[in-house]
Amino acid sequence: MKTRMWSWAVMAWVAWAMAAHAAQPAYPAKPIRLIIGSAPGSGPDIIARLLADQLYGVWGQRVVVDSRPGVAGIISAELALRAERDGYTWMMLTSQLFVATSVYPDLKFNLDKDFSSVSLIGTVPFVQMVNPQVPAKTLPELIALAKKSPGKLRYGSAGAGASEHLCGVMFTRLTGTDMLHVPYKGIPQAIADTLANEVQLTYAVYPAALPHIQSGRLRALGVTTPKRSPALPNVPAIAEVVPGYAMFGWYSIVAPTGTPDAVLNKVDAEVVKAAKAPAFGEKLKVLGIDMVGGGRKELDSFRSAERKRITELVKAAGVEIK
Repeated sequence: MKTRMWSWAVMAWVAWAMAAHAAQPAYPAKPIRLIIGSAPGSGPDIIARLLADQLYGVWGQRVVVDSRPGVAGIISAELALRAERDGYTWMMLTSQLFVATSVYPDLKFNLDKDFSSVSLIGTVPFVQMVNPQVPAKTLPELIALAKKSPGKLRYGSAGAGASEHLCGVMFTRLTGTDMLHVPYKGIPQAIADTLANEVQLTYAVYPAALPHIQSGRLRALGVTTPKRSPALPNVPAIAEVVPGYAMFGWYSIVAPTGTPDAVLNKVDAEVVKAAKAPAFGEKLKVLGIDMVGGGRKELDSFRSAERKRITELVKAAGVEIK
């Protein structure tokens, strides 16, 4: 009798567990929030919206892009960490925020510990662009102009400590020039003021730079990657004129640490699949993105290598935010 009752109890428990599991909605059961630390119209915003459209076609659930620019992406990280660890809040981790966490003191978070890797989407060059009124059509001419008038040329960035700022610091230090850095709350504002000649040059990732280069309203002088970008074959790499110069942007998806592994693995699989889809890949290729499509382990390794590289770069450049 006891054995029979025990068997019934076990079967009842199994039935309850199966029913409870079946009752759990499949992920995702509601819209997902993707926080980016850049302004609308920036490279991360463009990539995020393309990815959101791609995933909507797979899941039938919206990925809502939430733009929270400011302090080189730090605001977006602080906001993401206040969210529930249920898989419905992601953050786009970019080179901009990564650089910022190497130069800003007293942060309220540890980027390396507080965010779990999901997937690495791809890398992209920054483009050095000048207002056409600047009497420099080549990199050597820009360097000569800067040396002739120390402190007169101004360059804009997405904020103190942002990747664009570091691009400018590297350029001035390696060329022995003096240019005034003007920080903005996002790269679109820096581009707008470059168009107006309020600042004479700026650096922007290829997707954000392309429309202004194509229209002729800004002149591309160089790309920041060690070699020329296939997307801009006629624009020299800055390293061709300034040996040792190298910088690039990148895009990845992370989630607050504590998000269930099962959810992270599912998101990882779908984002990687999306990144490797031919149609999506072609859209990003047009935007100058060098596709990676790496999963959680690949992004973990990439972040570790980048932390070492960026830390050494910031130290060598002497960038410090007080």
